[in-house]
Order: sequence, then C-alpha cells, then structure tokens
Amino acid sequence: MEVKLASSYGFCFGVKRAIDIAQKYENSATMGPLIHNKNEIDRLQNDYKVGLYRDLNEVKPNDTVIIRTHGIPKQDLKDLRAKDAKVINATCPFVTTPQQIVKKMSQEGYSILIFGDSEHPEVKGVKSYGEDLEDVHVILEKSELDNLNFKHDKIATVAQTTRKKEIYLDIVNSLILKNKEVRVFNTICDATFENQDAARDLSKEVDVMIIIGGKNSSNTKQLHTISLENCSDSYLIENETELDSSWFDNKKLCGITAGASTPDWIIQQVVDKIKKY
Repeated sequence: MEVKLASSYGFCFGVKRAIDIAQKYENSATMGPLIHNKNEIDRLQNDYKVGLYRDLNEVKPNDTVIIRTHGIPKQDLKDLRAKDAKVINATCPFVTTPQQIVKKMSQEGYSILIFGDSEHPEVKGVKSYGEDLEDVHVILEKSELDNLNFKHDKIATVAQTTRKKEIYLDIVNSLILKNKEVRVFNTICDATFENQDAARDLSKEVDVMIIIGGKNSSNTKQLHTISLENCSDSYLIENETELDSSWFDNKKLCGITAGASTPDWIIQQVVDKIKKY
C-alpha cells in the first residue's frame, strides 16, 4: 500500500507549547486533559509523572497545576489561584485571544455570539469572559440565529479556533444583513485552515483516507468530515490498533492526515502498519 501524507497535519503551535510546558514540570497535574489525545496524555503520565485533575476539589495548596491548552472558565481560574496552588498557564495564545475579545466587547455593551460547540472546554472558557452570560450566545449552525434574542443592537462575534471557516462566514453574512452593527473577529487558527485545506486536497486524489486523532477532538472530527466530502472511504482512528485491513482491499493510494493534538510517534506507527498491507 502506497501512503501519502497531507502537506500540513498534526501538532499545532499551541499543542507543542503545552506539551513542552508539561514536560518541564514533572510531578505536576493538568486541570482537565491537557490536549485531546489520550495516548499522548498517557505518555506524559508515564514519562514525566504529569497527573490529571478532573475537579477543582482535588487540588491542594502548593500543588503545581497546569491549565489545559483549551483554557478553563474564568471563575475556575480564580478559584484555583485562591487555593494557593502554583498555576502554570498552558492555554494556547490563540484561545486566549477570543477570551479577551469577549471580555472587552461585552464591557463595551456588545451582545456576544460565539460560533462553536457549547460543550467544548474551549468554548466554555471563552463564554465565561462575558460580562452578562445571558447575552453570550453559542451556535453551531446559521439556522440557530432565528432562536436568539440579543439584548443590544450591536453584536461582536468570535469563533472556536478549530471550526470551519465557510460556516462562520455564512453566519457572519446573515448577522450583517439583520443587525445595525456587527464586529467580526476571525479567531479560527491558521493551523486549522492549513490542515483542513491540505486534507481537502489530499482526499480528492486518494482511494482511502485515514484521519488520526482523538475521537473527542473537534479539529480532528472536522478533518474527517472534510475528507468524507471527497473520499467516502475515510476513517477516523486514534492509533494503529484501530486499523482494519479490509479498508485497504483493492486500494492503491492511502492518504493520511492528523489532528492538531496527534504526536508524530503515533502517526509514524500508523504509516508503518499501513505500508505492510
């Protein structure tokens, strides 16, 4: 089986930065999973003794706590500092940006619209920076705009860093047509653009497409969705153990891409196994 890698894939700047930070603080723990990749989190646990807190109540005074790359809600960060823990902030700078935009715009009297998944930790954190949480709205589709009641006639909008730009543009266009003033902030990460465009191009020329990354990773699921648009035989896996040899029957060229939280060592294991088919 011939294998071709996407022109852009895998670790983004924010994830690399977070892992570098975690590796510097052995015997620490992260507040929530550092990134959306269980295999890499297990490696940090085994090699660097980096644990995992799932609840603020688990934190004790003088503990070293690393803030996950997706960030945490503003009040959680305040409560964490009140525990006299040593807080190391590994929040991706591209996530910190929409947090500060939401804070500033809401203070200036704008209603806030966030394009993203309301259950995603990044979005929960960004939303928490609004002054009036009842006027911070989160949607995934343009059709949801009809159900929103903004308190102000001026709106500021940001996007989850890993969402599809085409849908965001569609939402923004609809907002502009129906509202007096709309401030638009493009907070989708450049690395996300590059990985998505590369996956789109590669999926048009291969017989089968493998997307590697966490099943709960937003940007990885986006890569899978994009690949399916051009290659019906596109599969999302977390590591090489999930490969099925039948996927490659009568196929000649396999394309591979990976989410922003997928380390090179996992990608290489997948490539090596596919080449043996």
